[in-house]
Amino acid sequence: MIVPETMLQFVARDQAYPDKRAAGDRADDFREIADRYATGNAEDQAGRCSQCGVPYCTVHCPLHNHIPDWLRLTAEGRLREAYELSNATSTMPEICGRICPQDRLCEGNCVIEFTGHGAVTIGSVERFITDKAWDEGWVEPVAVGRARGRSVAVVGAGPAGLSAAEYLRMNGYEVHIYDRHDRAGGLLTYGIPGFKLEKPVVMRRVDRLKAAGIVFHHGFSVGVDATLDELRARHDAVLIATGVYKPRAVDLPGAELDGVVESLDFLTASNRKGFGDAVPAFDGGALNACGKHVVVIGGGDTAMDCVRTALRQGAASVRCLYRRDRANMPGSAREVANAEEEGVEFVWLAAPAAFTGEGHVAGVAVARMRLGQPDATGRRAPEPDPQAAETIRADLVIKALGFDAEDLPRLWAAPELGVTRWGTVLVDAKTMMTGLDGVFAAGDIVRGASLVVWAIRDGHDVAAAMHGWLKARAASERVAA
Repeated sequence: MIVPETMLQFVARDQAYPDKRAAGDRADDFREIADRYATGNAEDQAGRCSQCGVPYCTVHCPLHNHIPDWLRLTAEGRLREAYELSNATSTMPEICGRICPQDRLCEGNCVIEFTGHGAVTIGSVERFITDKAWDEGWVEPVAVGRARGRSVAVVGAGPAGLSAAEYLRMNGYEVHIYDRHDRAGGLLTYGIPGFKLEKPVVMRRVDRLKAAGIVFHHGFSVGVDATLDELRARHDAVLIATGVYKPRAVDLPGAELDGVVESLDFLTASNRKGFGDAVPAFDGGALNACGKHVVVIGGGDTAMDCVRTALRQGAASVRCLYRRDRANMPGSAREVANAEEEGVEFVWLAAPAAFTGEGHVAGVAVARMRLGQPDATGRRAPEPDPQAAETIRADLVIKALGFDAEDLPRLWAAPELGVTRWGTVLVDAKTMMTGLDGVFAAGDIVRGASLVVWAIRDGHDVAAAMHGWLKARAASERVAA
C-alpha cells in the first residue's frame, strides 16, 4: 500500500485536540466546552494517522467506521468525501464524535498511541467533518425507499430506535415511533448535558427523520395509551427500543430523606430548563443545586454529568464519592479530568453508609474502603476499612449508580414477553426477535445500560433483521394467495 505524503505525520506533528475554554468560563454555562477545529487544524491532525494495515481503531469501533480512510480524505482536504464515508456507517457521526468514550474505543487502540506519540484525535475530526457537512448543506435527506405497504412500530425514540427507524424508512417501510417524552432523542435529549452535546445537534437529526415521513407519537406510554398487543395489531412488526431507565436503589438509612434524588431526575430537570420548559421541581429548588453542598454517588459517566451540571447551577461545593480508586473508575478519564478542572472534588475509596438529617438530608456518613482482590470484571473489589469513617455535609445528594430495565411484561400487560433475570428483554441472538412473532428488541433494553454507539449499531442490525423477516413474510403471503 502506498501511503500519501499527507499521512504518517505523527512524528512531526504533536497531538492537538480543539482548544477547551478556560475552566472558570465554561463552568458558568451549558455550552460545549470546546469549539471544533479550524479546517487546517483538522486536516493536520488527520494527517497524523499511520494508515496501518490492521486498523485497530476500526476493529474497536462498534460501528466499524472506516476511520483511516476518512482521516486520509480529511488530510487531503476532500472533506465532503470524508463526511460521506463517515456517514455511510453511522446515522449520527457528529453525536458519536462528541460523546463516545474514544479513549476507551478508537483512540485508546490507536497504533501510534502505543508508540508514545499520542493517538490521532479521531472523535474531534469526526465531529468536524459532519458539522462541516451540516454547514455546507452536504447532509442530504433520508433516501426513502419504494413504499412496501408495511408499517413498523418503534417503541422508544433514543439512539437505537432512531437509528433503526432511519434504516427501515430507507427500505420503504412506514415507520411510527412511540415515545413517552414530549421530545425525541431519549438520553441524548434529556440525559446528556448540553456541555457535552448541545441540543440543536440532536434536534436537527430528529427533524431530518420527520422530513422523511417518520411519524412521531410523543407522550405515548405503552401500557397506558395502548398495550403491546394493540401495537402489534396496528403494525406489521414492532421494535422495542426503550432503553433502561430504572435507577438502581440504595438501601441505606435515610435514603427516603428529601434532597436525596435520582441522577436522571436531576439531569432531566436541568435539560428541560435549557429548552425553556416550566420545571416546578427545579424552580422550587428540589432538583436545583444552586447554593447547595452537593454530593454525587457513583463513578460512571452519569456521575460525571451530574457533578459538572451541579457546578454550572452554582453549587457551593461538589464532591463525588466513589468506592474504588481513580484507576478502577468505570467512567471516561477525560470526563474525570474535565470535572477536576472545573472544581469537582473526588473522594476516592469512599462509599455512603447512611444519609443523615431530619426530614431533609444534611450529610452523608461515609465508610472508607480499601481494594481487595480483583472481581469478575478484573477490577479490584472494594471492601470496608473498619478504621476509617467520616460525615460529609450535603444539602443535595444525587444517586448515580446506574440503571436497570423496567418491568415491561407487567407495565405493558404482556406477560408472555420473555425477560432475563436482570429484566432485559430476551431475543434470539441471530434474528434479534423476541419470543413473540414479529416483535424485535435492540439497544440497552437487550444488552443493559451501555454506550450510545452500541445502541446505534444495534439499531442498524435490528433494522436489517426486521427487513429480512418482513420480506419473508410478504413472500409467504403472496404464495398463500
